[in-house]
Amino acid sequence: MQVQHKRPLLWGGLHILPIVRLIDGINEIVGRILSVVALIFAGIIIYDVFMRYVFGQPTRWAFDVTKQLYGFYFIMLGGYALRHQAHVRVDLLTARLRPAIRRWVDLAGYVIFFFPFAWIFANRSWTFAMTSWRQGEVTYGAVALPVYPLKMAMFVAACLLLIQGVSEALKLVLNREEPRHVG
Repeated sequence: MQVQHKRPLLWGGLHILPIVRLIDGINEIVGRILSVVALIFAGIIIYDVFMRYVFGQPTRWAFDVTKQLYGFYFIMLGGYALRHQAHVRVDLLTARLRPAIRRWVDLAGYVIFFFPFAWIFANRSWTFAMTSWRQGEVTYGAVALPVYPLKMAMFVAACLLLIQGVSEALKLVLNREEPRHVG
């Protein structure tokens, strides 16, 4: 028989469930804000197609801008996708396990694979972004757009992914399923 806790659990004096909900909420908000970015780059593509085929005047900047916006959009959604269990998962073996064992296998996966990867991703992307920032790196396309904001987004995305991994691991340890939608 599992005991459901009515109050937030303490771990080293910290209230864990509010931390889990805060992390989940941050990635939920980021995901919702990024849905607007998708509309922006779709609008730019429509504008470029319209200018190209109706007026015969393609824009010089649209391809480069949409490429950067899509890169930003794609990389920043990692934590949101993890929160909603949207990443590809191969669970041929774990699907047959009892839920309690599957939870521990999932937790081991976070500890052995996910956290080291996310830490390396954050560490390397920080170095990558700082090098780009110091050099004032720009694209070599039709329009010289700054690259360092996109590279800094990689670091922010790695941090969002890392903290969402902490939230998911804590849910496994606490045997809790948090609601997937805020609001």
